[in-house]
Amino acid sequence: MLFNTIQFIIFFIVITLAYFSLSWRGRWILLLVASCYFYMVFKPIFILILFGTIVIDYYAGIWIEKAKDQKQRKLLLIISLISNIGILAFFKYYDFLQDSVNGLLAGLDLRPLVPPLTRLMPTQVVEWITTGSGKILLPIGLSFHTFQAMSYTIEVYRGNQKAERHFGIYALYVMFYPQLVAGPIERPQNMLFQFHSYFKYDFEQVKSGLMQMAFGLFKKIVIADRLSLFVDHAYNPGSDHNGLTLLLATVFYSFQIYCDFSGYSDMAIGAARVMGFTLMDNFRSPYEARSIPEFWGRWHISLSTWFRDYLYIPLGGNRKGEFFKYRNQLIVFLVSGLWHGTSWSFVVWGGLHGFYQISASLRDKWMKKANISVPDNLFTRIINILTTFALVTLTWVFFRNSISRSLEILKEIGNLSFSDQILTPLNPTEMWFCAFLIVFLLVKEHYYEKIPTRNTVLFFVLFPLLSFLTYLLGVVTEKQFIYFQF
Repeated sequence: MLFNTIQFIIFFIVITLAYFSLSWRGRWILLLVASCYFYMVFKPIFILILFGTIVIDYYAGIWIEKAKDQKQRKLLLIISLISNIGILAFFKYYDFLQDSVNGLLAGLDLRPLVPPLTRLMPTQVVEWITTGSGKILLPIGLSFHTFQAMSYTIEVYRGNQKAERHFGIYALYVMFYPQLVAGPIERPQNMLFQFHSYFKYDFEQVKSGLMQMAFGLFKKIVIADRLSLFVDHAYNPGSDHNGLTLLLATVFYSFQIYCDFSGYSDMAIGAARVMGFTLMDNFRSPYEARSIPEFWGRWHISLSTWFRDYLYIPLGGNRKGEFFKYRNQLIVFLVSGLWHGTSWSFVVWGGLHGFYQISASLRDKWMKKANISVPDNLFTRIINILTTFALVTLTWVFFRNSISRSLEILKEIGNLSFSDQILTPLNPTEMWFCAFLIVFLLVKEHYYEKIPTRNTVLFFVLFPLLSFLTYLLGVVTEKQFIYFQF
């Protein structure tokens, strides 16, 4: 179920009203049933996969906690992780592996190594999980709830979280509908105790949550979906646009993907807050970052901290010297690229960010050794922000396009002339409106990261006004959120 639909708005109102009318026992049952329905709207059969991993991880957590022998505890953790990663790898990467490996072998005149699905499972099962073209369907949000489930067993293994004995509560931890399909990727320490809590109706929480949901929806259908009209036209593989058009499309895409994903996160966090739950922040004005490391402290925070805690630190972090620190950073970003998508262009995207991160560390080390300091003033802050934005925007080209298409785009941008005519499906008024929306977004998030709602009168003015403007100005196409594909 998409957040940017009337169906979801009705669903949210009905579930929230019912939630506040029930006791604690009725609440968790309601939320679990509602979350199952929410997920099954996309493709019902895939809930069996989700349920299977929930059962495995639920018992794995209990057995890990009960096990006395460290080797046994580690074995149970490995079994849990393999089951989760195995399911993710099959559904998300089997086609990618098949195309890459068999394509390479074909170029060497060797026989294919990765077999077709029909040789691995019954035809009926293959029909259930594939598209008409034979490609495997990716269960929506698989990467997100897989990582959330893995964090649970890892934290139980580390002794930071007691194993959850209530099967329904654990299932709700994995399936909680606001953040089920696109995060934030939560930790058990933050969520499990909340599902055991009984939250009284809090009008301040309701106001804050509704306002965050409203602005999240505004960012999605007014800003992101409007910018996508220009971006899709310019980035179309069959198009032949000049450098200026492609440069503008690249800048627009930076804001499109931010508004699309942060808009979803705002709606998820806001929907949970209305019911009393607190989800972690996922974005903090990332385009105000003055460096790449700072950008990753502001962008998709739940994922970047997940990789830090469960991959970078276990690899050794920065504890074994500079070489291993840089190696670990590069590994994390390459894996992050693969997590985002099954294309070599995502690996390039991750590799570029890894290169940026390592370069920033080497630059800082050199400047410290040379006793060079940069004054912290308005001018240097603006330069650093613009430089960081330019570097990040460059990588979004590979995130959005194939490697070959990305290189074509960058080549055209490198040869741009400001005398070129911008080729756009939008009229001049709409183009200026896009520019206005970007400026409005930057100003709003600089001064008011969250819209204040303490003043009840102000809330009853701003919330209906924002809702009306979203309806009036929105590009209402029920377009799927970009991160749903991950």
